[in-house]
Amino acid sequence: MWHRTTANSVALLLTVATSMAAPQFTPRATHIDHQYLGGWEHFVGGGVAAFDCNNDQLPELYFAGGTAPATLLRNATGERGADIDFEKMAAEEIELTRVIGAYPLNINNDAHTDLVILRVGENMLFEGQGDCRFARSDLLDGLEVDHWTTAFSAIWEANQELPTLAFGNYVDRKDPEGPFGTCEPNIVLRPEGNRYNEATELTPGYCALSILFSDWSGQGQQDLRVSNDRHYYLNDGQEQLWQFTAERPHLVTAGEGWQKHQIWGMGIASRDINFDGVPEVYLTSMGDQKLHSLAQNAEGPTFTDAAYEKGITAHRPYLGDEGRPSTGWHAQFGDVQNDGLDDIFVAKGNVDQMIGVAMRDPNNLLVQQPDGRFVEQGDVAGIASLDRSRGGALIDLNLDGKLDLVVNNRRAEAEIYQNTTADPGNWLAIKLEQLAPNRDAIGAWIKVRTPERTYSREITVGGGHAGGQLAPAHFGLGDQAKVEMQVIWPDQTKSDWQTLETNQAYQVARDGAALVISAY
Repeated sequence: MWHRTTANSVALLLTVATSMAAPQFTPRATHIDHQYLGGWEHFVGGGVAAFDCNNDQLPELYFAGGTAPATLLRNATGERGADIDFEKMAAEEIELTRVIGAYPLNINNDAHTDLVILRVGENMLFEGQGDCRFARSDLLDGLEVDHWTTAFSAIWEANQELPTLAFGNYVDRKDPEGPFGTCEPNIVLRPEGNRYNEATELTPGYCALSILFSDWSGQGQQDLRVSNDRHYYLNDGQEQLWQFTAERPHLVTAGEGWQKHQIWGMGIASRDINFDGVPEVYLTSMGDQKLHSLAQNAEGPTFTDAAYEKGITAHRPYLGDEGRPSTGWHAQFGDVQNDGLDDIFVAKGNVDQMIGVAMRDPNNLLVQQPDGRFVEQGDVAGIASLDRSRGGALIDLNLDGKLDLVVNNRRAEAEIYQNTTADPGNWLAIKLEQLAPNRDAIGAWIKVRTPERTYSREITVGGGHAGGQLAPAHFGLGDQAKVEMQVIWPDQTKSDWQTLETNQAYQVARDGAALVISAY
């Protein structure tokens, strides 16, 4: 049953007084040689996976390469807070071609993160072996994973040893009637014990470019949101929401509150930015980007568009005299100044040579203001690349409490930026851990409470554009020196509130309903 339990939006944004300096990023690791290459099958994709594969707490980076080999970069930063640096690693087993993107996920519940690799062709799963070594897994063998796959998401359903895996597929490149109107069905693998025995098709498929399991209502049930590219589904398709409570997934209908939306869907980002306990959804597209919020008093998944005055549409380039529409790809929320207000990064870039949209299309950094509006500061921050950007990541690469930026570019060098913002606010980083299965607590919520508000972070795998990250949840907290934290675990067990000092990273392990908290 759909019902919103928290109907009242909390209008507390004005309580944050911020006089912090504008965000600033500095290019690092400029010696890295990597580009996302290829023809029409690689107009889309180009994701980045960010995760720690050698258990030193510093995140590594895996870049999709298209027709070029994918690249694994070891984080060579060294000590905490040092200038960011990376070096290429010899990782022959995952230096694959035809890679669209990748997502880190601990599938087998050991001490090492695994990697789901999306390709034009056979998708692959590699199990982490430690020290950034990987071995091909046989869990996907014999299943329907040979597609043009452009999106991925995963959850642990109740009482399952393995996660449910969802693969979003694009155009059927083998259909002689294509490419228009020839979208492939999406595929779901639900486990049976310690295996996946068959694939379930989600039909109709409308050429997905991003999918995300998320608890959109804040009631403990993660459903699959699908963002589709109307360039190929033409007139019949729309955005989709699939419910996974039954034996077979159920496509949510208009009669259940779902509103029809048709966009050139490229990426999904999710975050509770108005402190009401349920996530807003940011959708990238050609032209206007969308920010959807659950409607007040909604009894179903009824979402409303943010007004133009919110400043989130990013519909045209903000540099030069280019008047044609922008093309958005990867999107991600993150507080780049640690002022307590989440910002939005959007990777931008022409598909290839589409003359109807902007050719020189700078990436966006939409910085949230105390009144809840967003203001473009990509040029001020130094991240306004004019290359054809695709995937990306906002993630703390040197463990100094500030979110850094990674961008994968089509036919241009990848970019790594260090957040060098002067005098940022306080912060908190929290890494959850529980006993197997689902060691990383995918589907949990972390609540962080200050005297003014409660921040809510959902732990998810998926979304973005063809890439994601497995990293501690980051909270910007302004001038707060202490906060209270609660964890709602995937089975909906709630911990007590615990007091934490800020400017610290914590590992939070589960001991029944209690928390075992240690600094790291």
